[in-house]
Amino acid sequence: MLGIHIRETRPQDIPAIQALYPSAFPDEDLLPVVGQVLEGVPGLLSLGAFQRESLIGHVIFTPCASDADADAELSMLPPLAVAPASQRQGVGTALIREGLERMKSGGVTQVFVLGDPGYYGRSGFKPETSIAPPYPLPDEYRDAWQSVSLDAAPLPTSATLTVPAPWRDPALWGP
Repeated sequence: MLGIHIRETRPQDIPAIQALYPSAFPDEDLLPVVGQVLEGVPGLLSLGAFQRESLIGHVIFTPCASDADADAELSMLPPLAVAPASQRQGVGTALIREGLERMKSGGVTQVFVLGDPGYYGRSGFKPETSIAPPYPLPDEYRDAWQSVSLDAAPLPTSATLTVPAPWRDPALWGP
């Protein structure tokens, strides 16, 4: 992971972001939702990991809410993409850590993710049982719904995450 720097992405990074996702996820077409989130969700955090000036990783933190507390400062971390040649070198973990630090500094209290528990667990994510995802998950995805608390504020004991429009497609939440 030598020689990378992380910064917020800029409009001129969009072509590199668009090239990154198909190489990182050859079996999934995430470009439509990534484009919709980047173009239409206010308050998001889009971070890029750069080696020299080449984009090798990207993550988006999307602002969300809870149906039990509309004022709760919550965020969701999808997607995270790392170029195949840069995977398993700490790039994704560095993007997550930088994003979580910025979320905490910005007053976000909890970040959610639907992803591999083994991978995201290394960054402090734990299975989430109090705040449900916006759509029912198949049983095989249940352990993949996780969150990390960024402060000691009490969290709702039963709620559903409210997500921006690009994430409101039930197909994004199942196989």
